[in-house]
Amino acid sequence: MVKKIVFTGGGSAGHVTPNLALIDKLKDDWEIAYIGSKNGIEKTLVQNHGIDYYAISSGKLRRYFDMKNFKDPFKVLAGVMQSFFILRKIKPAVIFSKGGFVSVPVVIGAWLNRIPVYIHESDITPGLANRIAVNFATKLFVTFEEAAANFPKEKVVYSGAPIRDVLLQGNKQKGLQFLGFRDDKPVLLVMGGSLGARKINEAIRAALPNLLKTYRIVHLCGKGNIDADLEKRSGYRQFEYVDQELPDILAASSLIVSRAGSNAIFEFLALKKPMILIPLPLRSSRGDQILNAKSFREKGFCEVLDDDTLTADKLLDTVERVRRNRYDYIDRMAAARNATDGINNILNWLTKY
Repeated sequence: MVKKIVFTGGGSAGHVTPNLALIDKLKDDWEIAYIGSKNGIEKTLVQNHGIDYYAISSGKLRRYFDMKNFKDPFKVLAGVMQSFFILRKIKPAVIFSKGGFVSVPVVIGAWLNRIPVYIHESDITPGLANRIAVNFATKLFVTFEEAAANFPKEKVVYSGAPIRDVLLQGNKQKGLQFLGFRDDKPVLLVMGGSLGARKINEAIRAALPNLLKTYRIVHLCGKGNIDADLEKRSGYRQFEYVDQELPDILAASSLIVSRAGSNAIFEFLALKKPMILIPLPLRSSRGDQILNAKSFREKGFCEVLDDDTLTADKLLDTVERVRRNRYDYIDRMAAARNATDGINNILNWLTKY
């Protein structure tokens, strides 16, 4: 009899890519389905993987006043009923949820069907969706050990981060060839997230004359943020976004400047890439990236810069300090294997069914 599993999670790529990493490991032996929102990013990503996709109603859960708060609970309730009947039809052995607002009705629908539910939290402090979902979950996996304090002790399993295998299979020479770089200087990779980051973009570009003396630079600057005046600058390549080429670019990179999203920084950790993290400030987030970056700095994996006080000079000084001490960072990251072995740790639980 073929084993069945249903995945859920959406709203951002960070709530989907870990699911896809697990799906790639299970697809040969399990029958897999995915429940997500009607128009979220998860729909495109999952359908591109050839997975059966079921769309449900979902409403955003907010901690602040908004007129939509009066109607969105009804969307969530509708999503619960839709999930209940979809899961009763599929009859999966287990549910895996990566979070996001769409996951809440699925988790509740699974609980009503008495189906075991496993959820995963990437950050130290959980989002509202997982704070609700944990009440209906069998177990909750955490990426950061510090996150355990925010959940019922008996439900928490420290798994580390589920890292996509494809990211570990990059080819340095292919990356250099794609970028048009010679292998004569270290490559500095700058990532501001899928939408880019204005302060990071400005600081990197202001520091370019000095940085290019030492580095080749690849800059993922976000949609609409290409600077046409820099398109022909020798040793500098800018892209709004890369997808299939990312593993090779990572393989070619020696240092990384990035935001501090959990999935990304654990991928850098798995690849043993020294990093400078510039977390999203509180005015733009709930502070999860600030805590992620603080944890990594305390473990000696990175240096951290503040977005509000970021300047080209501070960036230059920090990049140079990390470059000088890069082998110390690499040694510490090499000793953190369990933190990046989330795929196997999670599969050991899921495959019990």
